[in-house]
Amino acid sequence: MEIYALYGPSGTGKSTSALALAHKYNINAIIDDGLLIYQGKKVAGQSAKYEKTTVQAVKRAIFFWEEHADAVKEAINHYPIERLLVLGTSRKMIHRIQGALALPEIHHYINIEEIRSSAEIKAALFDRGTQGRHVIPIPRIQVEQDFIHRLIAKVDKIFSPKKEEIGETTIVHPQFQTGKIHVSELAMKKIAIQSCEHLPFIESFRKVKVDITNTPVVEVDASFIIHLGQNVNDLANTIQQHIYDAFLEFMDLEVEQIRIVVSHIQIESPAHA
Repeated sequence: MEIYALYGPSGTGKSTSALALAHKYNINAIIDDGLLIYQGKKVAGQSAKYEKTTVQAVKRAIFFWEEHADAVKEAINHYPIERLLVLGTSRKMIHRIQGALALPEIHHYINIEEIRSSAEIKAALFDRGTQGRHVIPIPRIQVEQDFIHRLIAKVDKIFSPKKEEIGETTIVHPQFQTGKIHVSELAMKKIAIQSCEHLPFIESFRKVKVDITNTPVVEVDASFIIHLGQNVNDLANTIQQHIYDAFLEFMDLEVEQIRIVVSHIQIESPAHA
């Protein structure tokens, strides 16, 4: 059995990335938060996300309870697993899981930063910190069999780079995840506008859209007043930089795409100005 380990801090998107990584390396089983997932289906264990407290969740994730570990070890020996992906918050946690399940040596260590961009990681951390959402990389119907106490937020289809569907993840709100912070779209629009409304060439903002569903995207429709000889692309780039810097400063988010639409341009001569 060939063992892969994916590690990174909590909330950085490991479970979200697990199915795509498994598809890429032809991995047919995953250990994630107390579950053994074989060919996209839960076959043994219990998710740490079902626990009521953070301490219980951590113990579940590292197979602290012997009965839980034994059930998963039995399933690992039962199924024809050629490659196994183990998820953890650190190499130390991976080794704890390795010992608890008597797994062979780990052949490949993968840091979450190697497969997700900085923007994706910051967006995932923002979502975890504000919405308290966690991902389980199995279909919703399997989650619903066990997870009856808290809201199941939604289901995400996972696609390969070739756009073929390779699996499904379920987003849940565990009981141990208390509290949410709501950042309204209006507040995010104001961050975008106020970051560059002082720029002398902006006449008005006609529309601003912000979407942080996956990675942050900002779209700005503006009117310009420019002088002869000014480069519109350079001015648009200035807006992009101001918006990028503002979201990074105030929300610790890296905006992956900033689209600038210039819907109206008024040209003035320097003398008129």
